[in-house]
Amino acid sequence: MLLAAGTRYAYRLCGRRAAAALQGHAGRSCARSVSTSWSPVGAAFNVKPQGHLWDLLGERRGLFGVPELSTPEGFQVAQEEALRKTEWLVERACSTPPGPQTVLIFDELSDCLCRVADLADFVKIGHPEQAFREAAQEACRSIGTMVEKLNTNVELYQSLQKLLDDKKLMDSLDAETRRVAELFMFDFEISGIHLDEEKRRRAVDLNVKILDLSSAFLMGTNFPIKIQKHLLPEHIQHHFARDGRHLVIDGLHAEASDDLVREAAYKIFLYPNADQLKCLEELLSSRDLLANLVGYSTFSHRALQGTIAQTPETVMQFLEKLSEKLCERTRKDFEMMQGMKTKLNPQNSELMPWDPPYYSGVIRAERLLFMNLKGCWATFTVIFSSEQTSHSRDFPTLLTPGMMENLFHEMGHAMHSMLGRTRYQHVTGTRCPTDFAEVPSILMEYFSNDYRVVSQFAKHYQTGQPLPKAMVSRLCESKKVCAAAEMQLQVFYAALDQIYHGQHPLKKSTTDILMETQEQFYGLPYVPDTAWQLRFSHLVGYGAKYYSYLMSRAVASMVWKECFLQDPFNRAAGERYRREMLAHGGGKEPMLMIQGMLQKCPSIDDFVDALVSDLNLDFETFFMDSK
Repeated sequence: MLLAAGTRYAYRLCGRRAAAALQGHAGRSCARSVSTSWSPVGAAFNVKPQGHLWDLLGERRGLFGVPELSTPEGFQVAQEEALRKTEWLVERACSTPPGPQTVLIFDELSDCLCRVADLADFVKIGHPEQAFREAAQEACRSIGTMVEKLNTNVELYQSLQKLLDDKKLMDSLDAETRRVAELFMFDFEISGIHLDEEKRRRAVDLNVKILDLSSAFLMGTNFPIKIQKHLLPEHIQHHFARDGRHLVIDGLHAEASDDLVREAAYKIFLYPNADQLKCLEELLSSRDLLANLVGYSTFSHRALQGTIAQTPETVMQFLEKLSEKLCERTRKDFEMMQGMKTKLNPQNSELMPWDPPYYSGVIRAERLLFMNLKGCWATFTVIFSSEQTSHSRDFPTLLTPGMMENLFHEMGHAMHSMLGRTRYQHVTGTRCPTDFAEVPSILMEYFSNDYRVVSQFAKHYQTGQPLPKAMVSRLCESKKVCAAAEMQLQVFYAALDQIYHGQHPLKKSTTDILMETQEQFYGLPYVPDTAWQLRFSHLVGYGAKYYSYLMSRAVASMVWKECFLQDPFNRAAGERYRREMLAHGGGKEPMLMIQGMLQKCPSIDDFVDALVSDLNLDFETFFMDSK
């Protein structure tokens, strides 16, 4: 009932996306004031300096300005306070006559739990101290367990059902209130409220088990591997951290220039771990059991309710059509990378899965350098400094192009919250279906790659000279080099996610499925004795929804081309975007928002064509002389 269905983690009542944990509730413009003793997460960035960095981080005053969270034990206080208020709100909901007040009480109940759960979600992965992380994890589990009990609370359900069954009352409500009431009812239904008491209890137990398995799997995806130093050639050992007589492999080292370093990291970091494999298998099996129990044939069918795609069949149609359109482009990208590898390492020129990130980067850099031989490159490196954003009196904080694009991306999420005009926090801003939630952020990336926009602020920090148009255009075009192969990789990940959450029992092991799916949707060979799926952290937060990145990008691409390509500062288009998409959060069906913006209902082919057309190079820009 209360935790929204599209949340990144297992909570359904608490927000359509855990990104709201970072953005807090600052973007609300509600008809009522949603207020508790808890400051929103965003308040962390409004804390006034107290003279010490320690104060600035909130450690003395409490995390994010919440006094209770000055120590890890404060999470226990927080969750107990939230649970006490929950009980009171449940009593109110069950005793209040059906009407708009019913929806407001449900929304406050959702908000009460979300304020703790969203914050704890962030702290459990972001705090440097283990005690805080563990306390936040326990708070997540406690709130999650309560949520699952509420989602199967018959008396609470009946209080909402009375409202929805009263046609006259429902007709008297505004569209947003009806939508929110229906979303709360939907959350009840996918939790198995229609089941008998024993099965409802089983559903709660399965959800709690899924919470625990998700946390365990997520931790395992980042767990480093230690090996004895002598197992690796001495000349590459310095690339890895040391721990006594051991080397620590904590990632894929995808950008390392030495092929052997990347190969070693890939094979060691992805070596199968029996405990992690068992955890994944239990997670997938438990999700399937839960879906079956509440009336769905697969977990994917359950997870995709209310999204743009709606069904796993639509998702696979989207992925298969996109893969077909990308096939030839991807093949050419791989040939280009193999050519570069042959040039740099003729003794071992076969292109392997650990190669594309590095060699595609080499090719882009070479192309960009070639295009800027007449001097723009030097200007570029001055304007966009190193990856470090530290500054001094003589040297201000500067951003690389990638950092600037990321800033625009995150600003898109912030705008989604700030410009939301929903009455209910349950559907505010990014609390919307997952395959729509990335649309505003990705759309902002298009603005960050348009010279007309960049020229408004990107200037030489000493002379004030604006960036040369040709250089910006070429930088943007260089991003398209080998982009088909990168998109193909995303298709592979998304297809794997769908298969894992499809029909169970799985016909083969998760590793065998990985091998077959990689062959079908990617093309580079599977490496024996590796299990990349055990590092696929998105299986937790984006289970059955990893395709959302691609679909959101397709929508954003269409909005950009239809509404802003001709004039990124078009006021009428901007107002329509705010009115048709940003204002509604999750309070309106995503496809209706897209239709309102584009003035048409896009098809799967439209989505595919939008993505593929983004890969087309502008040869006039790409090869014109530097000026």
